[in-house]
Amino acid sequence: MARGKSAAAKLGALGLVTALTACGPDPNAAPNLENFTAQQIYERGEYELEVGNPRRPNDALKYFSEVERLYPYSQWAKRALIMEAYAQHRAKKYEEARASAQRFLDTYPGDEDAAYAQYLLALSYYDQIDEVGRDQGLTFQALQSLRDVIEKYPDSEYAQSAILKFDLAFDHLAGKEMEIGRYYLKRGNYTAAINRFRVVVEQFQTTSHTPEALERLVEAYLALGITDEAQTAGAILGHNFQSSPFYQDAYNLLEKRGLKPEAKGNGWLAKVYRQVIRGEWL
Repeated sequence: MARGKSAAAKLGALGLVTALTACGPDPNAAPNLENFTAQQIYERGEYELEVGNPRRPNDALKYFSEVERLYPYSQWAKRALIMEAYAQHRAKKYEEARASAQRFLDTYPGDEDAAYAQYLLALSYYDQIDEVGRDQGLTFQALQSLRDVIEKYPDSEYAQSAILKFDLAFDHLAGKEMEIGRYYLKRGNYTAAINRFRVVVEQFQTTSHTPEALERLVEAYLALGITDEAQTAGAILGHNFQSSPFYQDAYNLLEKRGLKPEAKGNGWLAKVYRQVIRGEWL
């Protein structure tokens, strides 16, 4: 969690356990905590997260929500709200975590924990990203939320982690395009496959999938007999990723046709070649 506790504070929280545990006979029932201070209830919530039963963040949630209910305008309520978002995320209650984090941002936009709330909101999308073959709506939302962390809180301790996760999510989207492209290519639907690989080359060129996308373009264009585009794809691949095994595969495919990797024609790949290799952007 963003805010650590000293050993003395943990021992103090531990001293509250017996009294707070005795609040009710049913441990799953909402505890009756009206005779305890906001700090006592809050620290019991932290205790449940860190010492009591870290694998059951729902136990901690009961205490943090009670701080908000009983002491709604206190500093402890503010701290409890960000801890609610954190505990909900740990419990994989992602929608609830997003709601709590957004509520914190709406209520305390200038607080020192606002950066962490924004980061938690982004994580609630990022940690839900499905396998490559699934719908990528959450990936787009994760990218936007991570961008918010990077742009709004560039000097925070969460910015660097957000940048790394942004790159991974971006790579994930490219992987989605590659999977669909390979599906079409395998079934001989070369035009549809080319459209997917083109998206990777033009929109996701900084990802790890670009070398394969270029090699698949060589494969698809050769299958259609469009040799200029195939050779140009091979030329871009050879210039930027010559050590990649995908370049050797593309080179072999071209060589079997008596061709070699070189920029030819005036298609979209020739434009990419002029921009990326020659620096001719106009």
